[in-house]
Amino acid sequence: MRGGEGMTPKKFRKKPVVIEAIQWTGDNLEDIIKFTGLHHSALKWTWEEYQKVVRQEGLKIFTLEGSYMATIEDYIIKGIKGEFYPCKPDIFEETYDEVKDDTRTT
Repeated sequence: MRGGEGMTPKKFRKKPVVIEAIQWTGDNLEDIIKFTGLHHSALKWTWEEYQKVVRQEGLKIFTLEGSYMATIEDYIIKGIKGEFYPCKPDIFEETYDEVKDDTRTT
């Protein structure tokens, strides 16, 4: 039975997965784009125009669920399917520990 009557909540533990992430500082747009790639919607601008748009409107991250605005100090995470999404610093710090010298990333 999926979803519906008779289903009670169960507890689940998040699987240990090594991810890649970079923190958005507001000054590292080039590093963010090297990490995520430039979304096709930004190709209409020159790099200088794009930088200006991001300064004025904010950094938009395109996820599997749609686009989300990343605010300064958010972490941009590369998920297990190669997707990117922003994560608030407090959630990131509660969820992830930095991995030193590990070549296993997804």
